[in-house]
Amino acid sequence: MKRLLLVEDDPNLGMLLQDYLQLKGEFKVVLCKDGEEGLAAFAKEHFDLCILDVMMPKKDGFTLGKEIRQLNGHVPIIFATAKSMIGDKTEAFNLGGDDYITKPFSIEELLLRINALLRRATEKETQGTTEPRPSKFDVGSYLFDYDLQLVIRGKGQQRLSTKEAELLRLLCLKKNDVLTREEALITIWYDDNYFNGRSMDVFLSKLRKYLKDDPAVEIVNVHGKGYKLLC
Repeated sequence: MKRLLLVEDDPNLGMLLQDYLQLKGEFKVVLCKDGEEGLAAFAKEHFDLCILDVMMPKKDGFTLGKEIRQLNGHVPIIFATAKSMIGDKTEAFNLGGDDYITKPFSIEELLLRINALLRRATEKETQGTTEPRPSKFDVGSYLFDYDLQLVIRGKGQQRLSTKEAELLRLLCLKKNDVLTREEALITIWYDDNYFNGRSMDVFLSKLRKYLKDDPAVEIVNVHGKGYKLLC
């Protein structure tokens, strides 16, 4: 049974979501009413996925998500926001979130997103048991450790979010060749819609920033096709 951390300050919505998800028989849901309570729960227990409301008292969801990501670089995080502005969605991914959902949302939609993220996490854990897969890549003067989600250069290292690591891995597997935009979106987001495309652009910008100290490394846009990692 998967353990979910649900942090929601609206008691009616929180209890509704908790009851619905637990009635499915697949989840144990721990409900917290604010960010401080959510962080304390996460620090004490193991969770397979977190659902964080953004607008909360004491500690907002973005701050909580950042603190959770510092404790655990792998656990999937879904941000729930009442706003539909692209800036909030970009912020969610910048902080290491794996998905977002905009209120009001249907519980069925939330369940689909939860299952997609859990399935992806399970595939990542079991893939290596079925066939060998590269987990470390030389990227110019950097070492990219996919399993640890780290980019290392000398004594310095940069921790990556799950999506950043997935995207850099795809670029490494296609090094000096074109990674199509559609392939990246479908592989990582399971959907090549507009908002996912904008989110991927944010992650590409961050990867370029992480790799900027080696002028021999470059992620270039291939017009009308996708991207290419040159090194």
